[in-house]
Amino acid sequence: MLSLRICSRPFAISKTRKGLEQTLALTCPRNVSQSSPRSLCFCAKPIEPNGLTSASSTSENHLPHDSPLSGVEDVLVSYIFGKKRATEVAHSVWKHVVQKGDTVIDATCGNGYDTLAMLKMVADESGRGCVYAMDIQKDALLNTYSLLEQSLNPNEIELVKLLPICHSEMDKVVSENASVRLVAFNLGFLPGGDKAIITKPETTLPALEAAKKILMPGGLISLVVYVGHPGGWQEWETVQSFASGLPLDNWVCCKFQMLNRPWAPIPVFLFKR
Repeated sequence: MLSLRICSRPFAISKTRKGLEQTLALTCPRNVSQSSPRSLCFCAKPIEPNGLTSASSTSENHLPHDSPLSGVEDVLVSYIFGKKRATEVAHSVWKHVVQKGDTVIDATCGNGYDTLAMLKMVADESGRGCVYAMDIQKDALLNTYSLLEQSLNPNEIELVKLLPICHSEMDKVVSENASVRLVAFNLGFLPGGDKAIITKPETTLPALEAAKKILMPGGLISLVVYVGHPGGWQEWETVQSFASGLPLDNWVCCKFQMLNRPWAPIPVFLFKR
């Protein structure tokens, strides 16, 4: 049985699934937003102030070489034509930012696929690199634990810290001297889980503020915002407002939004210069 660190300000290492379940039973908060059905309207408007812009077609086939998105043109085109998922776009962008030995944060670990992708990017032969993965839901942490246990070797799995906390508290658990290269969010509900439990603007906004504070220069805040559920549009507006307020001199911000697929998830990338 592989061991996996389960931490909360901090927590003792749990070496079995049963131990993990006992830990989560004591620490996972009930943070449920019960949303009632309502009509949502969609208005596709580019956000231009302070550098946040929508992706659009140009006469050039490639991005400038100094663009933080240089090298991901093919996956972006595939996403536009429905051949790639938004999370695949995000993973492709991460690979152009993250380096071996980095510290990264999965702010909404869900079923663990982003956590696993991050670990593969940061783990090196010397045992450096660290992934902080957090979620408020017990099922999400258990699902992530199971995926990592099946997919990683013992040395790799030691680089992952699972945290049963809200993402708004990330700056309270990350080491003060850590240089965080990537903070990633999937905003919405847990796939296969209770759709009444969703990420909410009142915790997502302080989480973004915390990510901005701990991110190193050259780092990335990555979001995939799901808007097709009640409450999703309001959270998207919160993300847009936050990104629009980032200073142009210090940040490069973009979104990729489908104009005639209004409920498609929206990848957002906030690069810190």
